[in-house]
Parts: sequence; C-alpha cells; structure tokens
Amino acid sequence: MGEDMGRKSVAPAAKDTLFKDSVQACRQALKSVMIFSMFVNLLMLTGPFFMLQVYDRVLSSRSIPTLVALGILVVVLYAFMAILDVLRSRIVARAGVRLDDTLAPRVVDAMMIHSANKTPNVGSLPARDLDTIRQFVSGPGLIALFDTPWVPVYLLVIFLFHPVLGFLSLAGAVILFILMIANERLTREPMAQLSAQANVSHATTEELYQNAELIRALGMSETMRNRWMGEHDKTLVDGLTVSDRNGAITGLTKAVRLVLQSSILGVGAYLVIQQQIQPGVMIAASIIFARAVAPVEQTIAHWRNVLGARKSWERLQSLMINTPFPGEPLQLPDPKGHISADGIALVVKGRDAPLLQGIQFELKPGEALGVLGPTGAGKSTLAKVLIGAILPQKGRVQIDGAALDQWDRDRLGQHVGYLTQDSELFSGTVAENISRFDENADSRNIIEAAKLSELHNYILDLPNGYDTPLGRNGIPVSGGQRQRIGLARAVYGKPSIVILDEPNANLDATGEAAVITCIKRLKEQGAAVIVIAHRPSAIQAVDKILYLRDGKQVAFGPRDEVLKKILVNSPNKATPLPTAGAKTGAPSTTRGVPTQIKMSTQPEIQTQSPSQGDTSDKPENGEADADQSQRKTS
Repeated sequence: MGEDMGRKSVAPAAKDTLFKDSVQACRQALKSVMIFSMFVNLLMLTGPFFMLQVYDRVLSSRSIPTLVALGILVVVLYAFMAILDVLRSRIVARAGVRLDDTLAPRVVDAMMIHSANKTPNVGSLPARDLDTIRQFVSGPGLIALFDTPWVPVYLLVIFLFHPVLGFLSLAGAVILFILMIANERLTREPMAQLSAQANVSHATTEELYQNAELIRALGMSETMRNRWMGEHDKTLVDGLTVSDRNGAITGLTKAVRLVLQSSILGVGAYLVIQQQIQPGVMIAASIIFARAVAPVEQTIAHWRNVLGARKSWERLQSLMINTPFPGEPLQLPDPKGHISADGIALVVKGRDAPLLQGIQFELKPGEALGVLGPTGAGKSTLAKVLIGAILPQKGRVQIDGAALDQWDRDRLGQHVGYLTQDSELFSGTVAENISRFDENADSRNIIEAAKLSELHNYILDLPNGYDTPLGRNGIPVSGGQRQRIGLARAVYGKPSIVILDEPNANLDATGEAAVITCIKRLKEQGAAVIVIAHRPSAIQAVDKILYLRDGKQVAFGPRDEVLKKILVNSPNKATPLPTAGAKTGAPSTTRGVPTQIKMSTQPEIQTQSPSQGDTSDKPENGEADADQSQRKTS
C-alpha cells in the first residue's frame, strides 16, 4: 500500500514472528512426545532381548522359574510401553487441536482481510490448509517421524551382536532411506499439481453451490455439471498419479524389508553354524532390524500426508507474511459520528484509471449524505473504503478525528451500521441476525432496531417470530425482506455512523417509505447517515449530496445546491429530484421524479419510481459499481 495510507501494518519479519509464536503453544506437547518416543522405542527392545534370554538361558538351563520371571518382566514392560504409546497418541491429538486453536483466529482474520482486498486465489484455502496441518499433527505420520531418529540406535544394537549383521542391517537401512528420498522426488511435483487442481475443483464446487438457483433457472445444469466433472476428473487423475508412485515405492519398500529380514536370518544361521553367535542372537537381530526400519516404512506410506502438510504450512506462513495485520490500537472513546474523507484514492491492478480519486467530504452527527453517480462511478467501492473493508492507497478516513487504523475494529464496528447491496443473512434466528449474533444481546434493543426499521409487525407474523430460523436451514425470504432485516441489523445498538448501500433496491413503495422514515429517525438520534443511492426516493431525507463520476468527486455540498448544479450542466433538462417533503408513489413528472439526468456526454444517472421495478448498485469485478438493471422512462 502507499505511503499515505495511514495504516500501521505489521512488518513482514514481525508477522513471521507472530506466526511462529502461535506455534509455541504446542511445542511443549511435542517435547513430551519426543520424550515418550524415546522410552517407547527403548521398550521396543523388550521382545528381542526376551527372545535372546529364552534361547540362551532358559532353553540351555531348562529353568522354569527363570522363564516365569522373564515372562512377568516382559508383561510389565509391555504394559508400561502401551501406556506411554497411548499417552503419546493422545498428546499429538491434543497438540493438533491446540495448534488449530491458536492459529485459527489469525487465519480467519487473514482470510477476511484478503477477501475484503479481493486478493485472488485465497478464498477458504487457508482454512483447508489449517485442517490439513491439524490432521497431520494428530495422525500417525508425525509419530513415525519421531520414531525415525531411533533407527541408528537399533542398528548399533545389531552391531553389538555381530559386525556382519550390523553392516548388513546398515546396508538395508541405507537402501530404504534411498527409497524414501526417491519417493519424495517422484511425488513432489505431482503432489503440487494435485494440491493446485484440488483448489480449483473446490472453488468450482463453491461457485456451483452459491449459484445453484441461477444455474437451474437458465438451463445451465448439464453444462455446469460437465464443467465441474472436468475439473473433478483432473483432480482424480492427479491423485492417481501420486497414489500410484507412492504405492509403488511403498510396495518396493515392504519387499526390500522382508528380503533383508530373511537375509539377516540366513546370515545369522550361517554365523550360528560357524559358532560365532548364539541362536537367540539370530532371532533378536531379525526382530530388531524389523523394528529399526518400521518408521521408515511408515513414513513412506504416509508421505502424501507429509507433503500435503508441508505445502499447507508454507502457504499459511506466506499468507501471514503477506497479510497487512493492523497493530494494536489505543482504546478510544465511543465515536460520536463525525466522519470525514481526506483525499481518498484507490487503484487496483489491471485497471488504468483509479477506482476512486480525490474524494473529500465531511459529515457531522445528525446529518445525512446521499452519494449519487452513474454506473461504475465507484459508489459501493467508496462505502467499503469508509467502513475500512478496502484500504486506499492515498488519503484516509477519519472518525471523530482519528483515522480508521487507530480504532479497535471490533469495538468500532459496534457503533457502525452497514447495509450491503446483497444484504446477506447468516444461518441463525431473526433475532440473532439483527443483534449481529451478540451473545449478550438485550431483547429490548433487538425489538427497538426492528421497530426503527418498521419490521416489528412483519417479524411477529413469522412462524416463530424473532426465533424464526434463517439461512441454510431456515425459511426462505425474498430480496426485499432480506434487505429490511439487514436494515434492522445495521441500526441495531443505535450506531453513531450508518452506511446504507442501495437500501431501497428491492423494496416496494411501503418499504421505501420505511427506509426514509428510518433515516430521519437516525438523524434525530444524532447518527451520521450515508446513503448510496441510484433511485431518487432514497435521498429524500439527506442533507448533503456527494456526486461521483468515473471515480472522481464532481460535486459535494448541500442537497439542493448540488442537484441544481447537476441539472444546470445537463443538456437534457429534467424536473428536480423530490424534495425532503415529497412523497414516493407512482411515476409522474408532475410529482418531481425525473426520468433521467445527464452530465454532458458522460454516462447517465438512471432514476425511477419505486413502482417501476427494482434496481441495484452492485460492484463490478469486485470494485466498481454496476447495476443489475437499468430502465428508461419517458
């Protein structure tokens, strides 16, 4: 971001430290796993040494008491080993959960920051990467890695039995390690391709889910299903490549291990015949070798999980380094509602002209501002900049004289109301959506917000009133109902700043009248209200108007003066926009609703009466504004 952005972002090195510090929470657990692994691997020698003692002492002495004593000792040692192994498994499982608990909040924050900044190829991938890391840490692959360093210890024990058996075991271990390295080399690139293709397939799946209704309505089901199947088939092919190569190495490793075990038995038998070792040594060496190479074989079998976890770890670390996390701000007093923009400029990659340039205005508590402009003027983008969802390259937004980066965002959000164009609702009850899922919400505040948006009676008519579920498992609601509930959510808690983006886009005349009344009441409460408008009825209650064109500020000032300036510069004269006391109703030029206003040869501002249909001011390519529909009236 630019030098004038005003945001105190964490330096890359500091952000990397923050990521590493979040891992400290499970390091102690991993140290415990390492200690337990030491004792477990030492106790694994119980079986071979028991076999050695049976052959060398019990059989030669024919002593039953010795056999019983050895048997009891073996049972005790194995029981102790089992307890340690269970504890080790429980520790790694909880270490994975602890790692997830410490990283998840920061990962979610990073996802929301990149989502607001429209960063490509992020989406929900960090959450899936975190799941991959947690599953690896909690699984057998990590335990196999902790057991691998004990391979030299087992080989040393075999060397103590006889050098020939030691060198044979060492050669076998070297072969298995070579196979493990070959497996890593052979599966690294296909695994990277599989990961990338899986992300593409997942993104396509999310796209289908979110647009299922539109796809069915336009008869695109078969086409989109085939498109998804194409991406899915590529994922399956890449998965088969990784599985085939890993499976081939795993099978070869198992065969080599069995051959080496048999070779040790064969060489051991020869040494027994030559009377260089005892028969028990032959059996013990074979068992110890099998135990020595078991971690290597398990690591190869779980190598796909190892690579996936490593790739996910790298992506998460890169995400943390490249995320502009804000610093910890000083707690400021509750905002009064004085909001201003000072030279806001916003540029995005791939676009020559800036989305916003030279935006400068001031709004005091109790005042309402209407933001007007043609399609693509940057109205919705400006709304996102004002709430801090998008960071400008130049200039800054100030609330009560303090820049946005000086505020605690969650605390500031409690005093800001924001209604988006889509007015998306979350899975939960009507009351939970209005209260922004505040666990300590007062029912009186919820009802007050509903009454302020004139939604109380409608909610009471729902099957369960305020407890009616919405979202995925709730009742279906229309676009207008969703927008009204979103308005109640925006005004919940008596916010000092309220930003409404096309609040009447999906409403009828009654709904529009409720919005206008709500704006007037908010002004009476001392709130600063900003209304992004495309239809004239939405600006009846505003005091000032900010007019944008091509991302630039054309005019700002008192409502009537700006409207007069727009009309004076328009080649096609139109009747004035409705005054603050005008009523919404059927389209009529005698009522003061213009059919169109033009600024020279620039794009026109389409206006219409509420009864003429719905329009909506949506962002184009995630940044610029675009209309769902435009209609001209005569």
